[in-house]
Parts: sequence; structure tokens; C-alpha cells
Amino acid sequence: MSKQIHVAVLMGGWSNERPVSLMSGNGVADALEKVGYQVSRVDMDRNVAQVLTALRPDVVFNALHGVPGEDGSVQGMLDLMDIPYTHSGMVTSVIAIDKELTKQCLVPAGIPMPKGTMVDSESLFVADPLPRPYVLKPVNEGSSVGVAIVTEDSNYGNPIARDAKGPWQEFDRLLAEPFIKGREMTVAVLGDKALCVTELKPKSGFYDFDAKYTDGLTEHICPADIPDDIAQYMLETALRAHQLLGCKGASRTDFRWDDEAGMDGVFVLETNTQPGMTPLSLVPEQARHVGISYEQLVDIIVKEALMDKGAAA
Repeated sequence: MSKQIHVAVLMGGWSNERPVSLMSGNGVADALEKVGYQVSRVDMDRNVAQVLTALRPDVVFNALHGVPGEDGSVQGMLDLMDIPYTHSGMVTSVIAIDKELTKQCLVPAGIPMPKGTMVDSESLFVADPLPRPYVLKPVNEGSSVGVAIVTEDSNYGNPIARDAKGPWQEFDRLLAEPFIKGREMTVAVLGDKALCVTELKPKSGFYDFDAKYTDGLTEHICPADIPDDIAQYMLETALRAHQLLGCKGASRTDFRWDDEAGMDGVFVLETNTQPGMTPLSLVPEQARHVGISYEQLVDIIVKEALMDKGAAA
């Protein structure tokens, strides 16, 4: 029956994460073809609605990253077109990509997240918004795009100089958060199950865009070598975040853990509703760890999208 299902894999787009999306999308398309689906690869442009209308797919596999594929825009379009699609819906996508809205959803439910404040980039050239070290990040970008860690000995100046390269040159407003020392962890959730905890050890610097998507720059320890109670807490917290936000398909929740503080040192940084599906991506890696192949993973995600619309094969 799967051979009769037509999947349009939506990829590319025009966000900062276009190259990653193309890698994800082509990997997904190859896997779906192996499983037996009819697949159309769609490199999204401004005419995407007309393209999808002509293709008439049974379901769209959303392999986009960043805006507009991850912020609710594409989800709203597909809702209007009445085309089932993978991953989270419009409302969840709007909330999860906005780091402030995510905090407003998760923190009151007991999910630990760093306290932060929104700042105008212009104000950074006058004074620091928080004691150093602190982190500055765009409120609605993923994959650590535009993240800067401001330390006492950073090259940004004190206060930050206008000509210093950083996110303040690209964005009018930024989220400032205290820097959480410690270790980088992540947990993938598939459907109603948290898969495992992976520790990410960049060879240098921090886990930025290049470290995420350049082979050899980051060591993945899967599963993480951490105490069982910390691992279990992260698994439970990632699943709760997935459920509280209303995520569908696969999500990935990123953590910082100050191992000197034990359980009190665990903080959620964000939940990604469109996690990468590249050869270096964490969701496929964790799926393999629990016995789910890449082909099985994309098949599960497509079937959940069809079931959500009452159209399961």
C-alpha cells in the first residue's frame, strides 16, 4: 500500500539553514524511495503553493529548517491547502521557534530554562544587559545561527563595539541569557517516546552551526556517559516539552548540564520541531541506537502525519 502514497519532500527554501535542509531533504527522499513511496523532491521557492497544487501529493514531508518552514508559515499554507504534513502544526511551530514564547509555555509547567531578557541590539553598544559571561541569540533562529557568547576576554569589546562581528549586526533585537557552564546534551523524541541522551563535545569553541554540520568537528557520545538519574530526568523532560508544546513526529530538545550542580544544573535551551535529518544529525543517530533504521524512521514520521489527518494507509 505504501507504494501508492505520493510524498512531496519539501526542502531548501531561503533561510540561513538552506544547505542543511537540502541535505536533510535529499536523505529523506532517498530513504522514502527505498521504502517504496512515490517521491517528488521540491526545492521550495515563492511558487511552492502552485507546485504542490500541480503535484497533488498525499502528504508533504517537511524537511525545511528555519523561516518560513519552521515558524508556522508553511504549516499554515499546507493547512489551507488541506495537505497532510509531517512534524508539528502551525501553532506549535509559531511557539517553539520563538525562544521567549517557548519559555512562557514551558517554565510555568516546571521545565527548567535559563532566565533571559529581550534587548535592543543598540543597547549593547552602551552596556552589557547581564553580568558576563552571557549568551546572545536571535529569538527565532535555529541551529545556533547567530549565537554569541560574551565573556570578559572576548574580542567584542566592553561594551560591545559596533564594528565587532556578531548577531547585533544582523538582528535588531536579541535574547540575552546567563551562560550555563557545563556539558551539551540533547534528547530526540519520536511520537510518544524519548529515544536517548547524546552528549555533544565540539573539538573547539561551542556547538555552533559549523560544529553541528561539519564532519569531524563534534564528537557525539550516544548514549551519554552520565548518571542514570540525570539521563532519566532529561528523557522525561524532553518528552514533557514535546507534549506541552504539542509537537508531532520528531522533535529534539537541547540541554546544558552543569555537572557540578547535579539535578539542579539541568537546563533546557530549546525544543527543535524540525530536527535535521542529515548523515550527521542527532535524531537518526539516536533512532539507530534504539534499533530504528533511517528508512524506518522516515516511514514512521510519514505514517504519523497520515494518521493525524485520518488518511493512514
